[in-house]
Amino acid sequence: MTITQLKYVLAVAEHQNFTKAAEKTFVTQPTLSMQIQKLEDELAIQIFDRTKKPIELTGVGKKIVEQARNIVNESERMQDVVDQEKGFIGGTFKLGIIPTVMPTLLPMFLKNFANRYPKVQLKIEELNTDEIIAKINDGYLDAAIAATPLDQEKIKERVLYYEPFVGYIPENHRLSEKEKLEVNDLDIDDILLLEDGHCFRDGIINLCKASKGSSHDKFQLESGSFETLIKLADEGLGMTLLPYLHTLDILPTQTKNLKYFKEPSPAREVSIIYSKSELKMQIINALHDIISGVIRGAIAFQDVKIISPTKSK
Repeated sequence: MTITQLKYVLAVAEHQNFTKAAEKTFVTQPTLSMQIQKLEDELAIQIFDRTKKPIELTGVGKKIVEQARNIVNESERMQDVVDQEKGFIGGTFKLGIIPTVMPTLLPMFLKNFANRYPKVQLKIEELNTDEIIAKINDGYLDAAIAATPLDQEKIKERVLYYEPFVGYIPENHRLSEKEKLEVNDLDIDDILLLEDGHCFRDGIINLCKASKGSSHDKFQLESGSFETLIKLADEGLGMTLLPYLHTLDILPTQTKNLKYFKEPSPAREVSIIYSKSELKMQIINALHDIISGVIRGAIAFQDVKIISPTKSK
């Protein structure tokens, strides 16, 4: 049994396909298949049910994969110890980012990080929160950027910044004349929301329920992007709430529709999250420092009230 064989097993378990797993591990498909078959022969068990499409783990295969993940993680921890001793920051690093953070935050820090740490190969994937939690727990992500708190037993959180909510209210809306918004002004039936699955949506629902005690979960219009919500609001179909960083990119003609909240402003907490195994901490620390630094000048709000997306139900 070798670490390489275990890595091949983990790759097939993740991709449920031998050819794709071979591509991701940079070997030929026959080589990968042969090594996995050798491991199965050595253990006298079958890890994968090859008759299923896509390929599935057998019952004992699930237990083997769980143990393989622990062994591979521990082997990588040894390399981490060596890297930290040498002060080396490099290698492949898999980072997940939620969709409501990716388009605004990534351009702010990626070039700076790449210039400062050229030996780090970032592999970035846009994922929703549930996918991120599963992939961190399964060892397929080294870290992620998500709205917190998540209250996950096996995941650590380090706050990057607090991002206030900002109202986008078109002319002739009932709130268009207000200089500053208050939480009690919000009506869930009047707010255009992101579609189900976005934690920013959950935060807004939680905010409205807290202010009015409403349990009404049916909405007129939902969308997968803030850009669409802004266009719908411009058509007079309601108002919407935006994360503060997203307001920095809207058209100059639309800035007149932005309405800020009286302090403390409702806000979301955005953190870098990672497994409690704490692998590749030197890269996690570098990401935290870079992102915190670029955000410090972009968000001037000091007095905020954090709205947790996990308490929307």
